[in-house]
Amino acid sequence: MQNVTKQTEAFRHYMKRMKGFEEAAGLLYWDMRTGAPRKGIEARSEVVGMLSAEVFKMSVAPEMGEFIGYFQQPEIAAELDEVTKRSIAECAKDYERSKRVPAELYEEYVALTSQAETIWEEAKTKADFAMFAPYLERIIDFNKQFIELWGAGAHKYDTLLDMYEPGITVAQLDPLFAGLRERIVPLLREIQQSPHQPDVSLISQSFPKEQQKQFCLYMLQQIGYDFDAGRLDESSHPFATGLNLGDVRITTRYAEDDMSGALFGTIHEFGHALYDQNISSELAGTVLCNGASMGIHESQSRFWENIVARSKPFWRKYFAPLQRHFPQQFGRVQQEDYYRAVNHVQPSLIRTESDELTYNLHVMVRYELEKAIFSNQMKTADLPVAWNDKYKEYLGVVPPHDGVGVLQDVHWAAGLFGYFPSYALGNMYAAQLTNVIRRDIANFEALIEAGEFAPIRQCLHRHIHQHGKMLTPAELLMRVSGQTLRADELVDYLTTKYKEIYKIS
Repeated sequence: MQNVTKQTEAFRHYMKRMKGFEEAAGLLYWDMRTGAPRKGIEARSEVVGMLSAEVFKMSVAPEMGEFIGYFQQPEIAAELDEVTKRSIAECAKDYERSKRVPAELYEEYVALTSQAETIWEEAKTKADFAMFAPYLERIIDFNKQFIELWGAGAHKYDTLLDMYEPGITVAQLDPLFAGLRERIVPLLREIQQSPHQPDVSLISQSFPKEQQKQFCLYMLQQIGYDFDAGRLDESSHPFATGLNLGDVRITTRYAEDDMSGALFGTIHEFGHALYDQNISSELAGTVLCNGASMGIHESQSRFWENIVARSKPFWRKYFAPLQRHFPQQFGRVQQEDYYRAVNHVQPSLIRTESDELTYNLHVMVRYELEKAIFSNQMKTADLPVAWNDKYKEYLGVVPPHDGVGVLQDVHWAAGLFGYFPSYALGNMYAAQLTNVIRRDIANFEALIEAGEFAPIRQCLHRHIHQHGKMLTPAELLMRVSGQTLRADELVDYLTTKYKEIYKIS
C-alpha cells in the first residue's frame, strides 16, 4: 500500500505539471485574443505551440506509459481512490490516441492554428475567404492525418466528434438532428405567419460601449460571477478560459447599434465560467478538472443565457435596472415589449446572434459541411458556395459576403472540427436539466423573479459542476435525469415559450 501511495503522489504531481503548462499556454492565448500587439502574434503563436507540445509530449512520454501500466494492474487498481482511477482512465485514452502522433507534427499544428486565428480575424474583416483558405486547407489536412493515425470509427467524423462529446457518433446525431429539424421548421413557419410580431426596432438603437460594459458587469454581479476568480474583457469572438479554479476569465463583444449581443453573450460565457469556477477542489491539478464534455459545458451557458436570462421572470426583476442604465433608449419602453423583442424569431446569418429557436439550424449547417469535408465529399474551396446553399435551404437566407458567411466563426481556424454539434447538444441537455431543477426547486421562476440565484447555482453545483470530468456525458445525464439524450424536452420548451410570445393557439 505504501508503494501505491507513493506512486499516486508521483502521478498527481505529473498531472499537475501538465496542467501548469496548459495554464501558461491558456494565459498566452487569452492575451493574444484580448489585445496583444499584432507584431508579436507570430512569435507568441510559436510559444503557445511549444508549451502545448510539452503537454503533448508528457501525455505520451514513457513515464506516462509506466504510470498507466502500473495503475491498470488489477491488484493495484483495486486499491485506488476514484479520482486516481478515473484520471488514469482519461490519461490512458489520450495516451493511446496521442502516442500515434509525432510530437513535432503536433507542435507544427498548434503553431499553425495559433497563427491561423489571427489571419482569420483579418480575412473575416475583409470578407476574403481566399486569404484564409490556404491555412484552413492545411488545418483540414492535419486533421485528416490525425484521424488516420488515431483510427477512424464507422464514420471518419466520429473520431473528431469524440474529442468534444465522448461516445457520440454520426449514427446518433443524424436522426437526432433530423427529428429536431422536422419539428422546429413547422413551428418557425407558424411564427413567421403570426400577425403578432414583436417590435424589434426598440433594441436596435445607439448604445455606447462603456454603458454596455457597466450593465454587463452589473448583471454578472447579480447572477453570481466570482470576480475574485475571474474578469471580463473584450475580444472579437466571446469566449471563456479556465486557467485554474481561481482564475476563469470571460470575454464579450460590443456592438453599439444593439446591446443584446454583448449582454446575452456575457451571460452565456458566465455559464461556462460558473461551471469551471465550481468544479470540486479535489479535482484541481488533475485531468478531470474540466467539464464532462463540450455539450454539457454548453448546456450551462445556454441555460443561463436563454432559459434564465431570456425568461419573463428575469425581466420582471431586471427591466427597471436596464431602464436606469439606458434611460434614453428604454425609458418609455414597456417591459413586455422588451421581453418579446429580445425573444423575437427571425432567420438570420450569424450563429452567435441568432434567436433561440433557429440557433440549432445554424449548427446543423456546420455539421453537414464538416461531415462532407471529412468523408472527402467536399473540398476546402467548395465551402463558401456550399455554406450559402445550406443557409438558403435551412434558414431561407443567403450571406451577401463571406465575412458574414463561411468566415463568421473562429472554430475552424482553431482546428475545432467536431465541436459545433456540442452547441445543439447543449440545448438539448439544458432543457432536460431544467426539468431536473424544476423538480428540485419548486419555486424556480419565483427565485428568478426575486433575483435569488444562489439556490439555482447550488443545484447546478450538486448535479453538474462539482463532478468535473468524473462522469461521461451519458453517465451524468442518466444519473441526474434518469434519461438518455433526446430532443423532446427542448422542443416542448420552445413550443410552449414561442407560441405564447407569438400568440399562437
